[in-house]
Amino acid sequence: MRSQSYELSLTTQGPTYPPSEVMDANGDFIVIGRVNRGTPDGGVSSEWGRAIVSAASPMPPHGEQLPYRIVRELPEQLTAADRDMVLYTLPLPLPINNYPMLFAPEGCPQAHYVERPSYPFHEVPIPDARPEDGLRVTEPVTLGQWVQAQGWMEVSLVDRGRAAEFSFEFSGLVPDSMYTVMSLRENDLAPAPVGPSRPGPLGIPNVFMTDRDGKAHYRATLPNPFPAEGAPGPKRIVNVVLLWMSYQQNYGGAIGYFGLGGDIHAQLKLQTASFQEFTTTAG
Repeated sequence: MRSQSYELSLTTQGPTYPPSEVMDANGDFIVIGRVNRGTPDGGVSSEWGRAIVSAASPMPPHGEQLPYRIVRELPEQLTAADRDMVLYTLPLPLPINNYPMLFAPEGCPQAHYVERPSYPFHEVPIPDARPEDGLRVTEPVTLGQWVQAQGWMEVSLVDRGRAAEFSFEFSGLVPDSMYTVMSLRENDLAPAPVGPSRPGPLGIPNVFMTDRDGKAHYRATLPNPFPAEGAPGPKRIVNVVLLWMSYQQNYGGAIGYFGLGGDIHAQLKLQTASFQEFTTTAG
């Protein structure tokens, strides 16, 4: 197969811990993604859904799952009060974070020791910004606005199967705002000793801006993103995640400084590991 199209799914979640990369004003997680629930046999199911999850939920070791403490369910058709809910970053250090990974080991090696409160998205303290410089995101970002996001991706093999081009079209995003696209590889979320490994950007420069209507497009070409099983070098890309950047900064070869709701916030992704239909080769 030389090309394939995909529709991305709305989310607020990266991995299942922290449960979400978005909080409400009460300090609870707004989860659109996999919701961990207890099963009658004492196990855990992790099905796609929507819920408000308590920040007091228990945290298991990385690679394991526990039921979330669900404050309440979120309906597919949001109520007016839910649509008006203002979105917040996660505080630092990140709560219920069992992903032991630095996202910017060169740029911010002490990220795990930074302490900051949770901020409304429109009030994040962007470094060196002054009101007179013309901040673009000045109004609250609400859940009703967040769920308008849509994204479509086409993946095409190029350079005689030695590379792949990823092309995206987006609508309904936060207007006049900075985003990045993250690549997730096979071992990035795997428990020790196989992983985890650091996720990276899908292309460098790794950012784009939405227009005043929340529309944007993005394109990146990566060398050998889908190597055969057992091939040397980096592992296969298995998912891509659209991330809103609350600090409105480009971090070069990193997707963010704090990650997972501290300064990057997942809004669209594929629900399951994908791209099995592709195989690329090294140059």
